[in-house]
Amino acid sequence: DVSSNTCTQQDTDGEETDCSDTEDSEDWRESLSQSEAQREHMSCESFQTSEIRTENNTEETSHNREKRFGCDVCGKRFGHRGHMKIHMRIHTGEKPFCCDVCGKRFSSRTHLKIHARIHTEEKPFSCDVCGKRFRHKTYLKPHMLIHSGEKPHECDFCQKRFITKLEVVNHMRIHTGEKPFGCDVCGKEFNSKSDRNRHTKIHTGEKPFGCDVCQRQFSRKSTHLKTHTRIHTGEKRFCCDVCGKRFGDIAHLKIHMRTHTGEKPFNCDVCGKRFGRNESLKRHMIVHSGGKPFGCDVCGKRCSRNEDLKNHMVVHTGEKPFGCDVCGKRFVSKRSLSGHMIIHRGEKPHVCDVCGQKFCRRLLC
Repeated sequence: DVSSNTCTQQDTDGEETDCSDTEDSEDWRESLSQSEAQREHMSCESFQTSEIRTENNTEETSHNREKRFGCDVCGKRFGHRGHMKIHMRIHTGEKPFCCDVCGKRFSSRTHLKIHARIHTEEKPFSCDVCGKRFRHKTYLKPHMLIHSGEKPHECDFCQKRFITKLEVVNHMRIHTGEKPFGCDVCGKEFNSKSDRNRHTKIHTGEKPFGCDVCQRQFSRKSTHLKTHTRIHTGEKRFCCDVCGKRFGDIAHLKIHMRTHTGEKPFNCDVCGKRFGRNESLKRHMIVHSGGKPFGCDVCGKRCSRNEDLKNHMVVHTGEKPFGCDVCGKRFVSKRSLSGHMIIHRGEKPHVCDVCGQKFCRRLLC
């Protein structure tokens, strides 16, 4: 994948939040380790005390206190009974703390406090380098590695390096094929918890992130909403190194690059024809099924694609909505306009396999 400079993190209960500038590094949103989560419990729960006096009048702190309380399930030990009670909720699934705004439940008061910042938009932790702010201090730590360039965790299989331990753990499952996180609704399995959480929104229809301009709602802030807002701003940050064409999101750039590389990763199981985009393959499959679900209300002609129907309708309306910015010539479809623009750019992308001569239009024989 082509990496950009945006990323998100996730609190311990699966909530998404912006954390850095690496869009393809979403899995590290789960990067609160058990030790960090435990320290956060200790700092925020009422069980925590700054010091405890023992019988011999010696100060007992969280560092020298004997871990007398053990978990009957996993054996982990704690210095205070209250901390063990909090830990046990991992095994029991108990979530006694409820958000007053959205009703989501949490296993600890700490996690509820962190979650509440989604609604209040409070981000009390700030990066000293770039000023980016975060809801939780543990999201700030991996963000700082972006500035230092440090990637301390390495994959044992391919030696690719990562910023967080969770990133490399999730990456390793690509090599092992392990998918431990299953959807409770449809049973589909995923190699990371964050991927599973994003998938479940398909079933719930949850879209908590709204565009301030057009009020359209999205299920993911880090990619879907941010990519959408570039439609309003006109921002096109991603540039093709070959032809210089610019794109608003990394996915469109990756698809575009296949026009230069000739890569066609999507294969038709029926006839073997290959395509550069999955959408193109889906449209092609209608040819084999014989289905033409889109019908013209004027003449009754049926089309396999809605786009083909729209292009057909201009036969009746005479409309040519797509105009060339160079010569002013107008066309009935965007595809026709794109083919025409090759003439002005002087491109000749189609090559004869026999003599090597190049042409601006696809060869028909």
